[in-house]
Amino acid sequence: MIDRADFPYYNGYPVRIGGQGWAILLFSLAVAFAVLIVIPAKTFPATLVPASLFAGIPLLTLVYLTKRHWTALFRPVGLKQIGQMILFSFLSIAASVAAGIAVSRLGSVAPNPVVTGMSAMTGTEFVLRLIPTLPQLVGEELLTILPFLALLWFATTRLRLSRTVGIMIATGGSTLVFGAAHLPTYDWHWVQCFGIIGTARIVLTLAYIWTRNLWVSAGAHIINDWSEFSFGFVMSHVPIGTA
Repeated sequence: MIDRADFPYYNGYPVRIGGQGWAILLFSLAVAFAVLIVIPAKTFPATLVPASLFAGIPLLTLVYLTKRHWTALFRPVGLKQIGQMILFSFLSIAASVAAGIAVSRLGSVAPNPVVTGMSAMTGTEFVLRLIPTLPQLVGEELLTILPFLALLWFATTRLRLSRTVGIMIATGGSTLVFGAAHLPTYDWHWVQCFGIIGTARIVLTLAYIWTRNLWVSAGAHIINDWSEFSFGFVMSHVPIGTA
């Protein structure tokens, strides 16, 4: 009997995606990521276009492959799920801070370009900068969770490994994908992307593993990044010498 609380697609629930399907889905992620970094959009609302395509392209591909079952990636959101978002966002922030302290002892780290540009922003510009991050961060979750499910399918179906081992392989592999996607943003700082960002990513992936709900991991991701951006914006506008 299929466990209805299990992860979708890899084992036939609610519909099976085979090797060709996974290849098409992963290719759509590559196209979506290329669109995100290639389309020149600097100001709002133009910035919504690449961010929305980043999330929309793989979702439309998932719809094509699974029809109405694309919703299996998501589950309802209530007060419990909101609490889970907050919990995992705090855990991811704590994990990234701890990893950041460890990595900084090995050398300097590259700044987040979004944060460094906030000193010149007004409050309105800051809000307009945050809005496109909503679809973009959902896209980043798809960039991680869909490879996670693909690797889980490959490990359990092709390699005949146990589900537990498959989850471990899928978590590690999808974390590498996520870290690699951030290399251009952080001046190809490998230790930072796979150490700091990768550590936070594992926590966010655990949010999906625990809840089977991409809304929860996406919500935790949004709270995480918006907290960093908000702190950077506030600190960049505090006059020097102010207590």
